[in-house]
Amino acid sequence: MKKMIAFVASVGLAFLSASWASAETRLQGAGSTFVAPMMQRWVTEYQKTHPEVQIDYQSIGSGGGVKGFLEKTLAFGASDAPLTKKEFTTAGGADKVVQIPIVAGAIVAGYNLPGFSGQLKLDGPVLAEIYMGKITKWNDAKIKALNPGVTLPDIAVTPVHRTDASGTTYIYTSYLATQSVPFKETVGAAKQVEWPGGAGGKGNEGVTQVVQSTRGAVGYIELAYAEKSNVPFALMKNHDGQFIKASPESTSAAGEGALKSMDANLAADLWNQPGKEVYPIAGFTYVTVYKDMGSLKDATAAAALADFLYWTTHDGQKLAGQLDYAPLSAGVQARVATALKELRYSGKPVLAMH
Repeated sequence: MKKMIAFVASVGLAFLSASWASAETRLQGAGSTFVAPMMQRWVTEYQKTHPEVQIDYQSIGSGGGVKGFLEKTLAFGASDAPLTKKEFTTAGGADKVVQIPIVAGAIVAGYNLPGFSGQLKLDGPVLAEIYMGKITKWNDAKIKALNPGVTLPDIAVTPVHRTDASGTTYIYTSYLATQSVPFKETVGAAKQVEWPGGAGGKGNEGVTQVVQSTRGAVGYIELAYAEKSNVPFALMKNHDGQFIKASPESTSAAGEGALKSMDANLAADLWNQPGKEVYPIAGFTYVTVYKDMGSLKDATAAAALADFLYWTTHDGQKLAGQLDYAPLSAGVQARVATALKELRYSGKPVLAMH
């Protein structure tokens, strides 16, 4: 009898194990390195209450995230640049896509100046000239004019940029294009541009490493990476002429007016916004999914993804400030909720009532 009980228990455990394995839902996302620290935290927290949903996010750059989304090899793609008209067309049209902002973040000018003490101040026109190769020394008169009474070293400036297709590059170049007509006309604004010179790194991680290892370097880095790696970064002169430090608060100030300018596909520009307390180099990260979620494994996977995206853009927003990101405003959250309700699997809505 004991052997029979042991056999039945063994069969029962095997059945439960098989049922658990079949019930587990796996979702693959990838893209923006800008949002990777935030996404990793969201995944960890979400899976504490949803252990049956396994989410893997790969930090491969916004270009890779958009490519995977368009090719339907990902459950979701993340990009710091909204989809272009061409990308919407490739996806079958804007009406086939749900694109949602999930968080806002700041991009800082991180630097490596041995022996320099104090708080470096920069502005858009000077950064544009640095990246065009027109300002080549840290003690250039234009940098000195922004930093009166401060001794700047007589060393070469090495501008560091992204080598991969990057939404961070899109935000940064879009900002610099508002600050300098020559920059706009020669380098331009895009996820990937032809830089006149300097050094390159892949991802926010790569740019951070190059800045840390290169004497005289300056590079554009997402705020969370700079803070985590202890990379000093400049105060930036904003639209209203104030020198502002990047923070969740100053980034949120940039996002306050986003709702008014947000288009039908929920895209909005956050850079160079007016306001005395606004940090000028900021942007949204967007997640894109197909409205018809038929490329996913089943309706359970579709419902899990919709729930995860709703959670990140609502309850999960309270975690944003802890990692130096800025949460979505209530108005943007409402627009996101409406967009997520459009998701379908086999013609049926997949987002549970919230």
